[in-house]
Amino acid sequence: MCLRGGGVAAVVLVVVFGVGGCKGETLGSAGPDESASGAAGGGGTGGGAALAAVDSLTVKGRAPKTGYARDRFGTAWADTDSNKCDTRDDILKRDLVDVRFRSGGCKVAAGKLDPDPYSGKDVTFTRGRSEVDIDHIVALSDAWQKGAKYWDASKRIALANDPLNLRAVDASTNRSKGDGDTATWLPPNKAYRCTYVANQVAVKKKYELWVTEAEKTAMKKVLSGCAGQKLPAGGNPTEAPARFHAS
Repeated sequence: MCLRGGGVAAVVLVVVFGVGGCKGETLGSAGPDESASGAAGGGGTGGGAALAAVDSLTVKGRAPKTGYARDRFGTAWADTDSNKCDTRDDILKRDLVDVRFRSGGCKVAAGKLDPDPYSGKDVTFTRGRSEVDIDHIVALSDAWQKGAKYWDASKRIALANDPLNLRAVDASTNRSKGDGDTATWLPPNKAYRCTYVANQVAVKKKYELWVTEAEKTAMKKVLSGCAGQKLPAGGNPTEAPARFHAS
């Protein structure tokens, strides 16, 4: 089944947010629950659960990027949910429409972002081309500088492959983001900003990542205009299975 726009269908998510992280088994193809009012972005005032959650985040300065490397978060697109499809294909199946597969039901050959959440335009995906990226909503480098440097490998691998932190998006728009946080980058598509920022808050809360003062201010500025914006939920446990390793 193809899911569109990070919605959830025919899956059950078990999530617990707290000091111990996320416990319980979940399906890696499940994205954040964005069924709340305000999830499409903008409109009204008063915020919601997402805005309230910003105050639960620890505020600290950005640590040095020293020591960061992508492989500190494990091999790219590890099958941490053990569904025999890699994480990238899981997210493509979830976020694209008109999906076509290679032999079997795993490798996505083609599909379409209708529309791309970051730019608001329709984007065609064809395997082997670069029109679509899988974005880490909280960039791995940003995470490294705000707590992940001190984690064990299992937690870093979990973050890198957690559907709550992943979205298929227009490649050219995504590459303007770099490792930006809410204070330095927002999607050009203003209608998606409430959902995007709420998703960053959810990931940082789930994984106990801190935020800078400027980042917290920017999060509150966006979410204060998102009436009823709930905090997205879902994704994988915050520890990857023991068979996965990172440097």
